[in-house]
Amino acid sequence: MTCWDPRIEEMSKADLQALQYKYLKTSIYRLYSFSPFYHDRMKAAGVHPDDIRSLQDIVKLPFMYKKDLRDNYPDKMFVGGQDELVRYHVSSGTTGKPTVVGYTQNDLNNWALSVARALSSVGLGRKDIIQVSYGYGLFTGGLGLHYGAERVGATVVPASVGNTERQIELIQDLKVTAICCTPSYMLHLAETSQKMGVDINKDTRLRTAVLGAEPWSEKMRNRIQEITGVKAYDIYGTSELSGPLFTECTEQNGIHIWGDLAYVEVLDPETGEQLGPGEKGELVVTMLQKEALPMVRYRVGDITSYDDSTCACGRSHVRISRISGRVDDMLIIRGINVFPSQVEHALLGVPELGEHFQIEVDRKGALDSMLVRVELKPTAFSDKIDDLISLKYKVAHVLHNSLNVAADVELVGPGTLTRFEGKAKRVVDRRNIL
Repeated sequence: MTCWDPRIEEMSKADLQALQYKYLKTSIYRLYSFSPFYHDRMKAAGVHPDDIRSLQDIVKLPFMYKKDLRDNYPDKMFVGGQDELVRYHVSSGTTGKPTVVGYTQNDLNNWALSVARALSSVGLGRKDIIQVSYGYGLFTGGLGLHYGAERVGATVVPASVGNTERQIELIQDLKVTAICCTPSYMLHLAETSQKMGVDINKDTRLRTAVLGAEPWSEKMRNRIQEITGVKAYDIYGTSELSGPLFTECTEQNGIHIWGDLAYVEVLDPETGEQLGPGEKGELVVTMLQKEALPMVRYRVGDITSYDDSTCACGRSHVRISRISGRVDDMLIIRGINVFPSQVEHALLGVPELGEHFQIEVDRKGALDSMLVRVELKPTAFSDKIDDLISLKYKVAHVLHNSLNVAADVELVGPGTLTRFEGKAKRVVDRRNIL
């Protein structure tokens, strides 16, 4: 077993909880004093920092939601001045507005530290060459893995996304030992390799894959490992919390959440009551050391459970199980979050379109595909093929700009789509997550 920092990772539970309380108390006082948003939120909840006398008192603190980030766009929730920030990352929002996360240098240091611990826990280090095939730029995936990999002393290949045949050549030529990407892209990589006559197991040195940013199951993990001979590990994080942060260890038995950086709860999504070990519910995360955008009791929306027993690897930190779904209707398409309300917002900006639409998600080979069917307004309906083709491309362009992911478009006549009593069924997900 390899630990990046055994002193922290194998800390006794009592010492870890004492450290968590220290960080929580410090963060809450800072927010109450310097964050107008959180000061008002605490006042409304009738709670003062002095009321937090133990770690268990965290339940007294109000929740934070993704809606808060949208409503306070771009930086009204930040703590401290712009001169303290060294970076922004931006992710898509559900109503056209993105969510913006700012970082101080300490935030970036802790992010890299978290990923360094994660990569070490799956056995990666100085002798490895790690190809990062997540997107770089405003998306947090690529840069998060990049700095974590450099922190453990590995050599990094910043391949980003796409150009799969070239990526396979890089894996061969540069003797890459590990890859970081989405599970579906890993399958696509394997299929493309076979078409190229490349056997990943025999013709490359690739032995480790760190996979995340979209739902995948144990069956998909087994399939990837059987096809490629590569050991596949789950990684978890969200843009609001800093992107990729936590992974499984070599035991592949739950994702370690570094307790000195984050405190996790699993709640009943209906009542908000805390659940016990092994009980599935909504993941809620408090980031204990974030400076620019502290997150307290942030309702992530992912469904999971937790295990607070010491892992067989020796690490004492809480583990969460594989994410099994969402409490809302968010879709993840090729690693990008897509909300039906976000699609609706984009479509409503096109005057020729009606208000009825449906999203059909499927998997073509190893990659996700999305088809948006949308009704035309009666006044816009035309038998002219050229007019329809032009409008179709216009709609596809609008969706791509809003979602940051390509979607096929099908224009249908008024009254074509099924109407429902009560809540409309906007999404048909035909993917079979293996």
